[in-house]
Amino acid sequence: MSDPQNILGTRDASFLLGKCTSGTPDKKTSTAKDGWMQRVTENIDNLSKNYHDGDVGQLYLRLQKIGIAALDAFLQSNVTGPPLHWKSAECIFPSRVANDPEKLRSIRRALIQDLSVDGEAVYQLIPNIELFCLAKSVLNHPASVAPESAPDYVDGCWARVTVNFWHQKLLTENASSLQQIIYEDLDHLEQHLRNHSAKEDASRLVQKATIHTQHGFDQKAREYLQRATEITGLDFVLTGMLGKRTKFQENEISQLVVLAKSADAKTLGTTPVPTNSIDEIAADVNKVAFKPDELNLNDDTLLESIAFSETKGNFPSANESNISRSLATLDPSNQPNLQPLDSIILLSYASSITNTSPSDGLTREETLPYATRVLHDKCLNWQVYTQALLVRSRIEGYRSRTIERGVLQLQALVDQVIVETTPNPSANTSALPSIQVQDDPGTSSFLPRPKPSESAQAKERLAYIHQLASPTRWELEAELASRWVSLGGLRTALEIYERLQMWAEVALCWAANDREDKAKRILHQQLYTTKTTEELQQPRTSMDDEDVSVEDLTVERTPLPAEAPRLFCILGDLEKSPSMYEKAWEVSSHRYARAQRSLGKYFFSQGELQRADDAYAKSLRVNALSHSTWFSLGCVRLQSENWAGAVDAFGRAIQIEDKDAESWSNMAAALIQLPADANSNGADANRQSPNDDLVAADGDDEDISSKPKTDPQKRIRSAFVALKRAAALKRESYRIWQNLLNVAVKLSPPPYSDIVIAQRRLIDLRSNIEGEKCIDVEVMEGLLAHLIAVSPSSRSPSENEDPGKMTSNGNTSFGNMLITLIQQKINPLITTSRRLHLLVAKLSLHLQLPAAALEAYEKAWRCTLNTAGWEDGTDAEAETKWKDVVDATLELVDAYESLGERIKEGGNERDLVEKGWRFKARSAVRGVLGRGKEVWQESEGFERLQWRLKDLKGDK
Repeated sequence: MSDPQNILGTRDASFLLGKCTSGTPDKKTSTAKDGWMQRVTENIDNLSKNYHDGDVGQLYLRLQKIGIAALDAFLQSNVTGPPLHWKSAECIFPSRVANDPEKLRSIRRALIQDLSVDGEAVYQLIPNIELFCLAKSVLNHPASVAPESAPDYVDGCWARVTVNFWHQKLLTENASSLQQIIYEDLDHLEQHLRNHSAKEDASRLVQKATIHTQHGFDQKAREYLQRATEITGLDFVLTGMLGKRTKFQENEISQLVVLAKSADAKTLGTTPVPTNSIDEIAADVNKVAFKPDELNLNDDTLLESIAFSETKGNFPSANESNISRSLATLDPSNQPNLQPLDSIILLSYASSITNTSPSDGLTREETLPYATRVLHDKCLNWQVYTQALLVRSRIEGYRSRTIERGVLQLQALVDQVIVETTPNPSANTSALPSIQVQDDPGTSSFLPRPKPSESAQAKERLAYIHQLASPTRWELEAELASRWVSLGGLRTALEIYERLQMWAEVALCWAANDREDKAKRILHQQLYTTKTTEELQQPRTSMDDEDVSVEDLTVERTPLPAEAPRLFCILGDLEKSPSMYEKAWEVSSHRYARAQRSLGKYFFSQGELQRADDAYAKSLRVNALSHSTWFSLGCVRLQSENWAGAVDAFGRAIQIEDKDAESWSNMAAALIQLPADANSNGADANRQSPNDDLVAADGDDEDISSKPKTDPQKRIRSAFVALKRAAALKRESYRIWQNLLNVAVKLSPPPYSDIVIAQRRLIDLRSNIEGEKCIDVEVMEGLLAHLIAVSPSSRSPSENEDPGKMTSNGNTSFGNMLITLIQQKINPLITTSRRLHLLVAKLSLHLQLPAAALEAYEKAWRCTLNTAGWEDGTDAEAETKWKDVVDATLELVDAYESLGERIKEGGNERDLVEKGWRFKARSAVRGVLGRGKEVWQESEGFERLQWRLKDLKGDK
């Protein structure tokens, strides 16, 4: 790695920077109004004219060298350290600019403004911002990329992707236009490599995965991580092994652990060390590896690390699990060191799990072993180890036993990065506020500042910085402040935010503490002033002045701060003022998507659905890849009964994130409401959503997969498939399962198996709350009727067959599922429903289980008999209940008569179902007659019961 200072001091670099033009300095560089980045671009154009066709190769190589050197120096001074030993301003700007604090501050402020994209701003106090702007200007210039036929073409494209990705990371939120540029380059690189049958480097695959993770495409990220794993030969698995986590634990239980081994690791005695066959940076086994300090847990209960069992049976067999033979022999407490790139792959997997899973304890338990495995290594790259500590501290911040170390470790990392990226006061020309310390007048540190001999060199720290995409110093401090907010340490968080001059976060902190008045005053003072003088129109750099009221701040600052769109939106949230959102939209030149999203949310809350629809549509014209905005637009259109538009919106949301159960469910709701002629009008899911072939691809039910092209139920079938997908993604939502059940019964023919599954899932989710009410009786009766209709004639149980487990021989899968559902789920749940007891009785008759059937009839009769109101009422409701009692009684008598003398299932010829059935039948009729005699003696039902009693006595 060449010294960036030497590269940026070459004649070509000086020409680009306007420091020399034929030996004469360019005076235009001294003012910010000329657009410094534009001047660099023009200088590259002029420089390229001086190169002949044969020297073009020299030009792009030199430009790439200058751009990469500037980017490395920027990252070294803001992300990794150690501090630069030279002043970037003196290297980049002419001396009259570098030595004039006012001119230097002005041009840096202009560069900060130039880096804003789509209304998204970068941090306003970035040190050495001129280095990044130089890298951005050079590497994005066409002259820095080799011709497509040249072998160096891919390197130039990758350099452009890299600098644009770091630009994206510097912004407050992802900018859609910059994202589009990045992904166009990535797609072009993919196509170029395919055309030339070239293989991608593993490190670049990991960098692609990092880019996808930054933009929320975690599925793509995992695909690239898998490809990188195949190239590096990393073998790893997340598994469980017996061990103890606490000091007082007596029994060993299964603990999550990541077993991992690099492909080409060599061993020296019992200590494996990495080789440099894959990585440029290799640790020397005889040399001490310098790493950031790791804090101990020091808990009175938890062990510092899991104590895994040393018994032989604890190690999984390769034949009995998905663990390879090389991993099956590993000791989880003493695993070999990994190559740095393999460690980055494990950390990237942990990041993808965190992004795609809910933020709950299970997710954190799954991700922690990845960071623990990386931290296990003895010889490890400095920056990789730092990232692993950061990942672990984020996970530990949610557990009571580890939250203290999580915060302290994050504080130590913040101090480390500040110390490692802050130059000595004599060399400090940064606009970033310094942090006063007790042991050094320049910076503070939770731990002592390491000596130069104890710190890793810049070459090692920058080796994997693009694959790690580590946070900058101000991002780490902001994360620490956010952690303090979550813990209730508002004052500490405010001190950090105020020192960093992150006024938006300061205002949000006060607002969260029910001090909205102070939050509004802070925001107004950043955007407005009481004076018109040029001095007071600059952005505020200190805390708010409580003597100045909001009403006095009427003059808008000129120019506005770079983050003005965001400040206006936060102010609109606090004041509930749509005019502030519109102002944010205006000052961003109609590019700040959040302003229209906020307007859409506001209009939706006010019931102005059409204006909300228009606002969300404008936001999507700026950022068409916003999943949440498409979802919100779909909800607005559902509310306004724009069914076709809702299908379109939710379909687009699913295209961006196909694992969003709510989008699938809401799209199904819109599909159901589409008019019958929607297919002919083109407002169908075929056009609007990506599920055209889902129904045909679903092979769970043959009745659905074979349908004519002109299907009148197509929208219902599409809704059904969408709900199946939603239910698979969100199994705990009973509403989705209820909707799935309701839609499934509308299909012709119905998907019987799916109906059974939906009803079973509803019982699992709601039985403890609703009891038997969670059962759709009509649906269950229809399913049983279908089973009886398609099954062969009933048969008697054989001698060796368990009568309680008899099943139908019709549709085996559906029949078994339905029988199991009724016998094991529904029957124990019935309390007062006569129809459900009759359902059990009919199933028992179908299965030739007469004793079980008679028992169900008896329970159905008791449920009806215990219904209140039929004995002493004379109104229509009481009469209806009386008729139900009469019908249930006669039904029970018929059951006694037909089943009483049959042989009990599993018994011999003498073992009858009910020997005294006649006596029980007469007793039942007499009991009903006695209880209803006073009110219903003259009714038809009473007369029917009397005639049936005479039949049982044998009198005609």
